[in-house]
Amino acid sequence: MNALPPVTRLQTSLLTYLLLLSGSLASIGCIAPAPGTELKRRGDEIVVCGRLFHTGTPVVLWTDPYGYDGYRAENRFGPAASGAKKGPSGQRYGTIRKHLPDDLKAIVRERGWKLAELKDQVDLFVLHYDVCGTSRRCFKVLHDLRGLSVHFMLDVDGTIYQTLDLKERAYHAGVYNDRSVGIEIANMGAYQDRSKLEKWYTSQPDGSVIFTPPATNGATGIMTPDFVARPARRDLIIGPANGSTLHQYDYTEKQYRALTRLTATLSRVLPRIRLEVPRDDEGNIRTDAMTAEELAQYSGLIGHHHLTKRKVDPGPAFDWDRLLQNANRLAK
Repeated sequence: MNALPPVTRLQTSLLTYLLLLSGSLASIGCIAPAPGTELKRRGDEIVVCGRLFHTGTPVVLWTDPYGYDGYRAENRFGPAASGAKKGPSGQRYGTIRKHLPDDLKAIVRERGWKLAELKDQVDLFVLHYDVCGTSRRCFKVLHDLRGLSVHFMLDVDGTIYQTLDLKERAYHAGVYNDRSVGIEIANMGAYQDRSKLEKWYTSQPDGSVIFTPPATNGATGIMTPDFVARPARRDLIIGPANGSTLHQYDYTEKQYRALTRLTATLSRVLPRIRLEVPRDDEGNIRTDAMTAEELAQYSGLIGHHHLTKRKVDPGPAFDWDRLLQNANRLAK
């Protein structure tokens, strides 16, 4: 007896659609949810081309309560004070990545992105520190005051906020917006003058360091109640970035854990984002900006300081090797 030919995905979809129309799913043991049934998220998903992908770490979407909506045209927090400038208004992102071939650009304008197309076009994950200390303040500065955007923000307690679908062209990395996904990690930054950090970081009797997050419009916005923000390494880190010797306190353990899971997820959903970081001929992680020719050939994780000599983030305290080692383990 001859075997039946394999059923294609298209045939299966058409069959399901016809059964739904005829109300016959129940007759073959597949009960569809009743109209109006609420489908709940687990709370760890990111959105890529309208599709949900699990990360294994808490994610607050722009559609969630307390989320940060990069699509909104008006300010989230309003003017900073009476008489202050209103700030930018209108769209803070682009719907079309400008480097697309003309034929694909026309298709995307007509019917939107498909994931397979985005996979071919996005190959950089750009890491920034926010110099704000919390995601709440970061969104106010980026969105309300500067008219910019970023796909993700990572707060000190490890909460990830997604502000835009990854199909959008966020405004965070200049010409490299076209190829990239970006994240702003809550950290007060790196400075030649270490005294600029003393306001925020306090040494404790046991030798540890505690970070005091700034309030924005009366609140820090940190989701974890009574969270104590401690750098993963207690010592002040000193290192180079684009020709300057800088002082910086490390990111928190919660941030590294969440970022590891997000990075592993991105490498699987958008596989051109390789789990690599720019290195020199001796295998050391580069602390300088790459040339345009080098960047054209590179795909993977990248710091803002690799894109331009004017930037130094994510700074000398960022533990690239830790992130890569753990993300590679998760992504297998």
